[in-house]
Amino acid sequence: MATFLYKLGRLAFRRRHFVALIWVALLTLAGVGAASAPAAGTTSFSIPGTEAQKAFDLLEQRFPGASADGATGRIVFKAPEGQKMTDADNKATVEKTVKQLGDGSEVVSVTDPFTTNAVSKDGSVAYTSVKYELPGMELADSTKDALEKAGDEARATGLTVDVGGDALQAASEPGAVGEIIGLAIAAVVLVVTLGSMVAAGLPLLTAIIGVGIGVSTITALAKALDLGDTTSTLALMIGLAVGIDYALFIVSRYRSELAEGRDREDAAGRATGTAGSAVVFAGLTVVIALAGLAVVNVPMLTKMGLAAAGTVVVAVLIALTMIPALLGYAGRKVQPAGQKKSKKKSKESEPSKDDASEVAAKPNMGARWASFVIRRPVAVLLFGVIGLGAIAVPATQLELGLPDDGSQPTSTTQRRAYDLLSEGFGPGFNGPLMVVYDAAGSADPKADATALTDRIKGIDDVVSVSPAQFNKAGDTATITVIPDSKPSSVQTEDLVHAIRAEGADVKADTGANVLVTGTTAMNIDFSQKLNDALIPYLGLVVGLAFLLLIVVFRSILVPLKAALGFLLSVLAALGAVVAVFQWGWLSGLIGVEETGPIMSMMPIFMVGVVFGLAMDYEVFLVTRMREAYVHGESPTEAVVTGFKHSARVVAAAAVIMMAVFGGFISSTESMIKMIGFGLAIAVFFDAFVVRMAIVPAVLALLGKKAWWLPKWLDRALPNVDVEGEGLRALDDDNRPKDEDRELVRA
Repeated sequence: MATFLYKLGRLAFRRRHFVALIWVALLTLAGVGAASAPAAGTTSFSIPGTEAQKAFDLLEQRFPGASADGATGRIVFKAPEGQKMTDADNKATVEKTVKQLGDGSEVVSVTDPFTTNAVSKDGSVAYTSVKYELPGMELADSTKDALEKAGDEARATGLTVDVGGDALQAASEPGAVGEIIGLAIAAVVLVVTLGSMVAAGLPLLTAIIGVGIGVSTITALAKALDLGDTTSTLALMIGLAVGIDYALFIVSRYRSELAEGRDREDAAGRATGTAGSAVVFAGLTVVIALAGLAVVNVPMLTKMGLAAAGTVVVAVLIALTMIPALLGYAGRKVQPAGQKKSKKKSKESEPSKDDASEVAAKPNMGARWASFVIRRPVAVLLFGVIGLGAIAVPATQLELGLPDDGSQPTSTTQRRAYDLLSEGFGPGFNGPLMVVYDAAGSADPKADATALTDRIKGIDDVVSVSPAQFNKAGDTATITVIPDSKPSSVQTEDLVHAIRAEGADVKADTGANVLVTGTTAMNIDFSQKLNDALIPYLGLVVGLAFLLLIVVFRSILVPLKAALGFLLSVLAALGAVVAVFQWGWLSGLIGVEETGPIMSMMPIFMVGVVFGLAMDYEVFLVTRMREAYVHGESPTEAVVTGFKHSARVVAAAAVIMMAVFGGFISSTESMIKMIGFGLAIAVFFDAFVVRMAIVPAVLALLGKKAWWLPKWLDRALPNVDVEGEGLRALDDDNRPKDEDRELVRA
């Protein structure tokens, strides 16, 4: 592979005008497609195979035209102090609002609170429910605007009025200021690391082009493939991080090759052949982790993973082709200013070999740190493992759920409507359960449905149960159950399971099916499905990546150590997420207004993304060690060499990733905020604790055993030559002179 990429890098360097033109054309084409594509909302939500989804599908068949999965909007009214909603003026305002809402094109029905008993016992709070034909994610903007307008007009009369329900999604602000700050930090880190404005600009430029192509393509296909805003945000987040990192590694290796005396074209080819090989395999691990989300069998999660994986593929291709091309334009301006000045001085006065050897022999910070770890491997290993283990402890109290209006900031009308309903009718009113009674097999459907209603009333945590409402055929009924606890509570989850247990008994007695659905039940089923899929997903992703890393490192223990280190970092990151978002520790620092259960997809999502990113650092750091070991150094010398050449760049890459992910913490979307924080803290743990401390400690303890591989397996594995051993056989007329070789060896 190194030889192929070497030739590709040299070709891109020579044909830089053509390569640059291709990528600019692709960016333009994707941009035009995104600009001309029809707008698309958030992706539709379904969970195949769950009871809640089966119930929704059954309702669509048995109640045609009823829009079982249609959105519900609520306008909640509260009378001024000393008044009641039943007062004439207040009642007239509500009735006017009900009539106004009924004129909507996508509206199925609107309830009158004075005829449906939707007024609180003290008369201070009332609400009207609006049923729509389509799910909230698919409603037209004009429909949502009409709902908000009706609330505004009612509020103008002096009532306290707020709008909630799944028909009105909270406006998501992408946190553009935070993203700009993140990119600014990345730019500063690049300048400090590379010591050149030109060299720092190359990774930023290529990352922005790659993300532009990826996100524009997603936007262009959003309507056709039902891709939502979150999909684009995730692709932007991952694409920027890996795009900058991959380009950084190739630019850094290019500068090293120039420092050894190679001409620019050969240096670009060798940088692409060596660092580019690491980029390919690092990118493959990320793609495997993201595409592997398809095994969960949740369409929304699958689309998010595949879209982000596509952006990573673009980032890899750009790093392998456009970076060598831009290096051709940049010339030697990618070298640090001080180094360029010293080269000019060297033409006038050549330093003595002793002076040069002294400068070359001086170890950098990475080499000094590796030497420290090698001298005290047990202490460093114990400190790292125990420290991450302690941070991971909160993960044992992990509670999963999906965000609802109760998790929105208190400044939103959705949250205020949620609180008003809880105040007037109890917290469980915000999460009603729908029990679907399928009478197939029942001898007396109505009597059996009544008996089921009575059984549900006897379950703990039930406030009220509505009478069964049958369809025209009389073979299916719906029963609404109001819990006593809020939707995201453990008590409500227990209630769902208790009703389903009663349903199993009903089926055994009468032959009728009882299914529990509704938004709350759907969230519970979604969390359970993700929990059940976590272990198979982890096994698939880690297993495939383990095999891939065996091929890369030609070792059994190094990939095993990489996987175990990843588990430590991801568990510690989950512990930090629980401490902040569930327990509320330091939550004010990142703007978490409401603590509660962790988003259901967070664990499996973090496993996928963090594993891919963790393997990035493993590949970039350890391949340089492997390269030194293959070229004759002892195991401990190889560790020091790897850190000498790669530690600074890996640390810079990690800081850049943390800055990019951290920029998304400023988003008002709770899901994006949690993902941004979780990924940023996971990168910190993995890069600076696992890869920088635990990895060298383990390699020092293992010695030569780290690179052990059974002979039969060595013969069976393909030789991908990530270390660039094949490049030694190339006829290179630009090798360093004898005195330069002595400098390098020194």
